[in-house]
Amino acid sequence: MTTSIARDVDIVEVGPRDGFQGIDLFIPTEQKISFVERAAAAGLKRIEVGSFVSAAAIPQLADTASVLKSALSLSPVLPQVLVPSEKRGKEAMENGARMLVFVLSVSEPHNRNNVRRTPTESAAEYQRLIASVPEDVGIRLSLATAFDCPFAGRVDERETLAMIEHLLPCRPNVEICLCDTTGRADPDHVGTLFRAAVSAFGDSPTWSFHGHDTYGMGLANVHAAFRQGVRIFDASFGGLGGCPFAPGATGNVATEDVVWMFERMGIATGIDFGALIDLSCDAAAIPGAISGGRAREALSAKRSVCVA
Repeated sequence: MTTSIARDVDIVEVGPRDGFQGIDLFIPTEQKISFVERAAAAGLKRIEVGSFVSAAAIPQLADTASVLKSALSLSPVLPQVLVPSEKRGKEAMENGARMLVFVLSVSEPHNRNNVRRTPTESAAEYQRLIASVPEDVGIRLSLATAFDCPFAGRVDERETLAMIEHLLPCRPNVEICLCDTTGRADPDHVGTLFRAAVSAFGDSPTWSFHGHDTYGMGLANVHAAFRQGVRIFDASFGGLGGCPFAPGATGNVATEDVVWMFERMGIATGIDFGALIDLSCDAAAIPGAISGGRAREALSAKRSVCVA
């Protein structure tokens, strides 16, 4: 386990949640646990292992409690779980979760489509949940459609900043993740929104970025966020992913692409790239998975390791 390798950036592996959730054929729980264990062995220290949501809405994640239970033994890895409501947040904590990712959409059409609530109603859920979360349980506030909505188009930056201003007082030491849910953000937009957010709210929240590669700008957007001081980035092995409630949004930026870029820039990730490529190859080969990214294919062709 890579416990003491220096890191200049932290990459949050979201493949076991965002990468798997859209795959129709159920992935056996033991296989999911194996992917989490291999990601940890490759040096990924934060892994989003699933989501406490309705099994009817997302059947693939019905076994999140079991995957989380296994992941909690992978110290010093921090497993995190996504929750969309007060009820699901409490359920996650009852199952031992130590890091909650509360998601709500800035855009009303997407939030209604995603969780059947207005953003204001979801914000109230977040406020009630925060009141019951102990200080030793980490919180990330993920603002979906912070840049763009699949139904309404580009989101006004003032709407995203207003949501942060509304919710930050609940717990100032949270991590706030701005999410390009559709993959339609561009580097200029990513840069200006993060610049405005840091200018308005400073460094009391920790900032992170979640991007999709729908239009091939995922890696450029990661770099734009990095230039604004962001040091925490979501990515998915094999480029798997895509929001089931955002029509047309394809996979997350590939973990191996993000690692390749940063390491080539001399920015340490603390990740064993060879082990990550092997893991990404196996993820891309899951029946029903739609993979993305470039580094895996380039290196796989060179090494003749796998075919995706």
